Amino acid sequence: MSHLLRRPFGSHGKVHEITPVSAGWRYVGFSLYGLRPGDTVTEATGDREVILVLVEGKARIEGAGQDWGLLGERMSVFEKTPPHCLYLPNGSTWTATAETDCQLAVCSAPGRGGHAPRRIGPEGITLTARGKGANTRHINNIAMEAEDWCDSLLVTEVFTPPGHWSSYPSHRHDEDDFPRITYLEETYYHRLNPKDGFGIQRVYTDDGSLDETMAVRDGEVVLVPRGHHPCGAPHGFEMYYLNVMAGPLRKWRFVPAPEVEWIMKRDA
Repeated sequence: MSHLLRRPFGSHGKVHEITPVSAGWRYVGFSLYGLRPGDTVTEATGDREVILVLVEGKARIEGAGQDWGLLGERMSVFEKTPPHCLYLPNGSTWTATAETDCQLAVCSAPGRGGHAPRRIGPEGITLTARGKGANTRHINNIAMEAEDWCDSLLVTEVFTPPGHWSSYPSHRHDEDDFPRITYLEETYYHRLNPKDGFGIQRVYTDDGSLDETMAVRDGEVVLVPRGHHPCGAPHGFEMYYLNVMAGPLRKWRFVPAPEVEWIMKRDA
């Protein structure tokens, strides 16, 4: 199995825990909890900021000294309704108590105390189409560059219809050379509908020093340390992914792969 593909530990409790140390990089962290009604989890953010994303289900959350009440609405991520999320700065603690079965994602990156805790969504998040033809997919932006709610984190959701491509035309963001390109590490938390399906993701560099193509199953995470990273949903299977990105500068600037640059220009 590719070292870039991470399978869940199980179905209950903390089923993913990706840290900068375990990923071999510097910025992005991603964890996922599978909780049952009544389950409670508590964490301290330490020197990192977090965005908690209720991928599925409902939970009561306290964090940074505030009671945020009951968060979550969709019981299946493929309802495609806007997610309920919570931003918490470094130096915080939080507690989540599940009211239903739920999938709670913890997206993290270095925090500098520059932003206050806040709810994110569902208000203000609108499912938006991107791309053309079989490259069409639908985006729920949670905290991208236009939303100045974080010190480091960039977080978004993407729904890719059956038979379509996403994160395509292929592009990379692996150099710290703003404004041409920014260095951003990235994780993809994948879900499939039906869940016994699979998707495809390739991670590759122009010089071929990294070139891995993975069959991705429901609940798995792909790490993108560098290079291009397109993914595709086979006919009959819908793909969701939750992206977490972070680097030294909270800007998303990328360079297309040479072989597909003409497609990006044509479809602009």
